[in-house]
Amino acid sequence: MNISEARAVITGGASGLGNAVAQHVVKSGGKVALLDVQDNLGDSAAAALSPNAIFLKCDVTDEQNVNDAVQRAQDFVSGINLTVNCAGVVGAGRMLGKNGPMAGEFFTKVVHINLIGTFLVDKACANQMTKNTPNADGERGVIIHTASVAAYEGQIGQVAYSATKGAVLSMTLPMARELAAFGIRVVTIAPGVFWTPMVGGMTQELQESLASQVPFPKRLGRPEEYAALVSHIFQSPYLNGETIRLDGAIRMQPK
Repeated sequence: MNISEARAVITGGASGLGNAVAQHVVKSGGKVALLDVQDNLGDSAAAALSPNAIFLKCDVTDEQNVNDAVQRAQDFVSGINLTVNCAGVVGAGRMLGKNGPMAGEFFTKVVHINLIGTFLVDKACANQMTKNTPNADGERGVIIHTASVAAYEGQIGQVAYSATKGAVLSMTLPMARELAAFGIRVVTIAPGVFWTPMVGGMTQELQESLASQVPFPKRLGRPEEYAALVSHIFQSPYLNGETIRLDGAIRMQPK
């Protein structure tokens, strides 16, 4: 499939990595549905990409909300063939912090957004993809997860975040094996330290410190580089059931 043919659902599409993907897809001639909880950002992001984009407010932890949003996305793009999961939270916190043990409710919230939210969107979009007419390879669609290098080298304070990203990584292969029967591929990207609105809110000193830890190139990742990899995955039918690190060869230290 060519990226110009993409009919995409992008969670977390109002900003950061998700919005970079949306811009790349629309610029290439595709259509996108941006799913996000951020009303103002979502409306402005879709307006900037109009008429080939729509914003749909969606809480990925709410199954009915997800199903409704994906159906509306299907109506807009007319044949979902790309799903990119970028919605997520960092969920930083120590298991045994200054104020006592981590609340189970906090851990559960991170799991609901990062892991269960990804699964709910996956299954709703995969169901729509099964209705697509297969191409010459028998392909009907591509699902892309966003994990993190924290799935491999979680730092102190990332126990909840790392657990969810490790789980997203681990469900990639079994999901790819199951959905192969429908011609749907599943691939995960594990980004390193990327410039996002969250990182943009950090001090310049902290940003430079993070960038200095990257072997090469010695800088933060750019959202457009993530979007370029999404495009490559979409257009490369032999990429399936795999997790790709996009990290400048960084290996995170304990803290």
